[in-house]
Amino acid sequence: MMLFGAMLSLNLMADFQAMFKYQFMQHAFEAGTVIAIVAGIIGYLVVLRRSTFAAHAFAEIGFAGAAGSILLGINPVFGLLGLSSVSGVGIALLGNRASHRDIEIGTVLAFMLGIGVLFISLYTGYATEAYSILFGEILGISWNSVLITFAISLVILGVAAIVYRPLLFASIDEEVAEAKGMRTTLLGVIFMVLLAAAVSIAIQVVGVLLIFALMVVPAAIAIRLAKKPAYAITISVVVALFSTWAGLLISFYEPYPVSFFITSIVFVLYLLVRFIYDKINLPVLVIWKKQKS
Repeated sequence: MMLFGAMLSLNLMADFQAMFKYQFMQHAFEAGTVIAIVAGIIGYLVVLRRSTFAAHAFAEIGFAGAAGSILLGINPVFGLLGLSSVSGVGIALLGNRASHRDIEIGTVLAFMLGIGVLFISLYTGYATEAYSILFGEILGISWNSVLITFAISLVILGVAAIVYRPLLFASIDEEVAEAKGMRTTLLGVIFMVLLAAAVSIAIQVVGVLLIFALMVVPAAIAIRLAKKPAYAITISVVVALFSTWAGLLISFYEPYPVSFFITSIVFVLYLLVRFIYDKINLPVLVIWKKQKS
């Protein structure tokens, strides 16, 4: 969204000050910051549990819920959260293993997409709201939506903090966790609901079709850079925050969607880590191992 012929300069501090004169940009940064933190943390568990298909499925399931909310004239976030959470519980109860739930996820997804198509066909208003759900429209987020996002995020982070240790252990090796008597089914249900809630709020930034940008790619970068969970989660959050902030900054001065810039930034960062960091790091590791031996 380019305003009044403004141009992005090398003085980023001045650019940020110019942006924050506008209330809609303040709201976008507030919601984007909270969402990026949640996406970075939950996204790490998504990658660790090999549940990326579930993240994508919840985005599309959430679309059906949001379409129903639009049809009823209520905030789409409630529809996103409600239908995604219910579906998450169903998927977790139907599938015994986190990494072997593709059939259950696909079955529920197909049914929910059919419902979403029905809701959209019944909606007679403008398609703007449906478009924003597909591709994200954080620059249009209201103060009420910021508050709702913040409240949902606090609940997600609070529950995640409570179940972090057992959930992390079950994510690393679910069979061993089950053998030790851990309630892996309950943990699976909790994780699915957390993921559904995180996806529901992240859709406001990147939309249904681009959800991987915040929920998967930062965590995929982090896992390549760090082995310890605490470090990896920190890196994942930092990457998600940087991508969101940079995307918002650039979109203020350029007439293109925020989601395009965010997805482009995380994609470039992943390529840098995937191809450049690996090539630099591998010889260093070889030399280090030789010196130790």
